Amino acid sequence: MEKFKSELLLPAGSLSRLKTAILYGADAVYSGTPDLSLRARSTFPLEELKEGIEFVHNANKKIYLTLNLFSHNKDIDKLSTFVNTIKELNPDGIIISDPGVFQFVHDRIPNIPLHISTQANVSSYLTVDFWRKMGASQCVLSRETSFNEIVEIKQKCPDIKLEMFIHGAMCISYSGRCLISAFMASRSANQGACAHSCRWKYKMYLEEEERPGNFYPIEEDDKGTYFFNSKDLCLMPKLDKILEAKIDSLKIEGRTKSLYYVSAVTKAYRAAIDEVFEEHKNEMLTMYEDACAALYEAYGDVFDEDANNILRGTIAGDGSLVLKVYFKEQFKVTYKPGDHGTFTEQTTENIDYGTTTPEFNGERTGDAGYTFTGWAPTVAST
Repeated sequence: MEKFKSELLLPAGSLSRLKTAILYGADAVYSGTPDLSLRARSTFPLEELKEGIEFVHNANKKIYLTLNLFSHNKDIDKLSTFVNTIKELNPDGIIISDPGVFQFVHDRIPNIPLHISTQANVSSYLTVDFWRKMGASQCVLSRETSFNEIVEIKQKCPDIKLEMFIHGAMCISYSGRCLISAFMASRSANQGACAHSCRWKYKMYLEEEERPGNFYPIEEDDKGTYFFNSKDLCLMPKLDKILEAKIDSLKIEGRTKSLYYVSAVTKAYRAAIDEVFEEHKNEMLTMYEDACAALYEAYGDVFDEDANNILRGTIAGDGSLVLKVYFKEQFKVTYKPGDHGTFTEQTTENIDYGTTTPEFNGERTGDAGYTFTGWAPTVAST
């Protein structure tokens, strides 16, 4: 049985970070395109990027390239070069925020999936559906979007993939719409060069209007205070709910972070996601085996050792399980846990048993839950 499993997406600000993320368990990475001078703080020469993409694809993983600046006139002439480079590199997707850039790229390379960046500030199902109609295949929801809103968007926009942040820096403004770094350090957040000025140490004082010259300090401790910033996001304790919501891609922030950060965070989230997945799978297997035992007890006398009896079932999105046993005589039995062990019976058309093996096999089938196939006597006897 294979439960829907969200993609673990890691930053790759350099070739070494890219390889580290993949080796430590990332399903996909995202990176900039520095040689085109459209993204400032990247250390990824084009030749290394080509090597990185080959490394990712050889590992059967994915890589997305960012073009999520808000363009100025001076940037437009470079877009044709970017398009030609993308055709050569063949990434698995491009992350874009500017509607004009989106249209430019979509018109020229329509076969490359386009993702909408967090800097586009997508935070409602109306906006997600707009980008879907424009041709986007995935939307990165803004950090400002609440989990309840994300769940609602997923329900109302089933035909487009959703991506959400689960770990990393939290911008104090709407994603990327901050001028503090540009003002204080001449480094634009919208060009990928944020200096994280909101995280610097500030000594702040208040002056009451009727008491001029009397300054009252605002302190977190005796060294000052981080006056603007919020703490890093960490949603590991909520992974079970996030995975249950079937969010397509889980994103970790930090293209400029160290190799240690990339390795440690990737390993931790890989282990956590896999553990939640295994726990859920074991719960479903237990439910499946209990139902099989009830079926076998009620209809064991008609099971056929010649493997002409086949068990099929569905675990729905609400956790309920329905099993159907097709017997040699084309007789069908349906059992649903919670029905006090009762069965409904009806005849059925001839079915093709195919090449099913006597073991539990299954796959995720969208909102329907799980479907699985196995030989009833084999499962029931375990």
